[in-house]
Amino acid sequence: MTRLLGRLGGWCAGHGRVVLALWVVLAAALMGGSLVFAAPTSNDASIPGTDAQRAHDLMKTGFGPGYAAGGTVQLVLYTGDGRLTDAARKRAVERAVVRVRDMPHVVQVDSPYRVGGIASNLQIGLIGIRMEGHDSDKIAELTQNMSKAADPVRAAGIEVVPADSSTPADKEIETGPSEVIGVLCALLVLVFAFGTLVAALIPIFTALVSVASGLGLIGLLGWVVDMPKQAGIMATMIGLGVGIDYALFLLSRHRRLLADGVPVVESVRRTVSSSGGAVVFAGGTVIIALSALMLAGFPLLATLGWVTGISVVAAVLTSITLVPALLGLLGHRVNALKVPFLRGADGSGAGWAGLGHWVARRPWRVLFASVLVLGALAAPALALKLGPLDEGYGTQGSESRRAYELMAAGFGPGANGPLLVVAELPSKVAESGDPIVGQVTRAVDDVEGTAHVGEAKVNASGRSVLLQVVTDYAPSDPRAAGVVRDIRDIVLPGVDLHVGGEVAGLTDAGDRMAERTPLVIGVVVLLSALLLLLAFRAPVVAVKAAVMNLVSLGAAFGALAMVFSIGLGSGLVGMDPPAGSSYLQTIFFSVPIESYVPLMLFAVLFGLSMDYEVFLLTAVRQAYQRHGDNARSVAEGLGSTGRVITSAALIMVAVFVAFVAYPDPLVKTFGVGLAVAIAVDATLIRGFLVPATMVLLGRLNWWCPRRLDRVLPNLSVEGHEEDEAPAPPRREPAGAGV
Repeated sequence: MTRLLGRLGGWCAGHGRVVLALWVVLAAALMGGSLVFAAPTSNDASIPGTDAQRAHDLMKTGFGPGYAAGGTVQLVLYTGDGRLTDAARKRAVERAVVRVRDMPHVVQVDSPYRVGGIASNLQIGLIGIRMEGHDSDKIAELTQNMSKAADPVRAAGIEVVPADSSTPADKEIETGPSEVIGVLCALLVLVFAFGTLVAALIPIFTALVSVASGLGLIGLLGWVVDMPKQAGIMATMIGLGVGIDYALFLLSRHRRLLADGVPVVESVRRTVSSSGGAVVFAGGTVIIALSALMLAGFPLLATLGWVTGISVVAAVLTSITLVPALLGLLGHRVNALKVPFLRGADGSGAGWAGLGHWVARRPWRVLFASVLVLGALAAPALALKLGPLDEGYGTQGSESRRAYELMAAGFGPGANGPLLVVAELPSKVAESGDPIVGQVTRAVDDVEGTAHVGEAKVNASGRSVLLQVVTDYAPSDPRAAGVVRDIRDIVLPGVDLHVGGEVAGLTDAGDRMAERTPLVIGVVVLLSALLLLLAFRAPVVAVKAAVMNLVSLGAAFGALAMVFSIGLGSGLVGMDPPAGSSYLQTIFFSVPIESYVPLMLFAVLFGLSMDYEVFLLTAVRQAYQRHGDNARSVAEGLGSTGRVITSAALIMVAVFVAFVAYPDPLVKTFGVGLAVAIAVDATLIRGFLVPATMVLLGRLNWWCPRRLDRVLPNLSVEGHEEDEAPAPPRREPAGAGV
């Protein structure tokens, strides 16, 4: 494989203009096409085979309009002085109801002056709106239009706050300055690492091209599959990080070879042959980890996984083609535009090599201290609190959060996430007053935790009954999930009870994640270890690498628990506590983490952590095969990669921290988890724990049973044999060094 990559890199270096033009045209075409033919997005969180999905399927048939996903909008009314029942206010509300009823796609409008439509204090009311025939992707736009139709109510001094039926995950994620901040921070790190502006701009340019290509393809794929709104931001976050890092590894290698007097094209060929192989294997581990999410049984999670994988594939392809092309075009000008007072990386790695020798002299003490520190960092993970996020955790002052707080104040916290109970009856009934319908209603009402059971609605066939149930608990309260399970446990002769709605769907998602998590983790660890075994032909190294990645994951989950579950720092990442919270409540504001986040975070982090493992092991293996001294090879490998890995980690941390500024809680969670894990992985894990264990294992690091060695294919990632050969005199092809 290394020879094939070397030939590819040499060809791209010799045909730089062609490769550059092809990539620019491809990125522009894909990005332009996705903008012109913008595909709809969908956060369909349905999970086939679950009880909530069965309830939602039944609601679509025979219960009238507005019961499908995205078919309900509410306008929350509030008057701080007086009552909504005052004559003038009531006339204004009734005029608004008429205006909303005349709007397109609206099939039913429930006035607040109905049973259950106004709170007991007569200051908070609800206008219920049901729609059909609309584009569910435009629910936010339709909601705003209906809110404008209620202007007569505002003129009467009544506050009107729209609330649609979407969840926090459905909210549109507006792009902000995070991408720009991340790129600027990465550029700053690259300038310090290389000392020249031209060299620093190469990884930035290639990463932007790869991200544009990936986003364009993802946007067009939205016409074929349901594409979550978070897909683009997740792909951008991961794509920027790995795209810059992969180009950084190649560029660092190339500059060292140029400094040794190797001709430009030959240097590019050797770079892609060795470091390019490491990039391919590192990217492969990320893609394998993300692909395993398809086993989670959660279509939304699977889509986020393979969509993010597209950005990684784009980063790998640009690294082994576009980077060589740019290096060939620039030639020795890659070191142009030196920044005053900055020397950049000289490639000696003396400091890191010194650290490696220091660790080699006291491996047991370093091992013990590293495990102790990592254990302390991972300990808070025991307090990790999983659960659904409701609008109560939205941005303070936003319409969705204001509507949530008003509804909770007027109708109880459970009004923000009512349960939709569908009962399949043993025989046909004519009306909601039938005895069997009353029996179902009473059984549901008797469940502990139910605050209110709405009027039963019989479907057109007379074989199903729909009940809207308001619990005593907020959607994010774990006790709400308990009510869901208790209702499902009701036993009535011939009656099958199904519970749908946001709370029920997220409850089923959590149960599915708990059931499938061991399978996904096992597959990711096994396949990643197998890939490392193919790369290095060393079973001990492959198993050890998988264990080290799990250790860094523990630190990441510990940080998540500390910031979100314990709440120490949730305010710093932009999570706003409820209005009127005390000082201590503000400091320790606990935020639940969606049940599927840890599994996806595991897949992403496991793959990214393996990147640094591959690059470090490649260098150690090369040194070991030169002289056979294990302790010395560990020190030399750490010395040759330490500066580069640290720079790459700083870039990733900067990119991920920049995305914490996004208002979406899911993006914040990933930003914190990824940043902490990468920081720990590049310092404690690669700087201390990995060298200490490799020194202690000695020759076992590279031991391979003879039978296994004979059956393993030769997929060496190093390409080290080329580094020992003298550089032959070569005539630079046209375009090289220009």
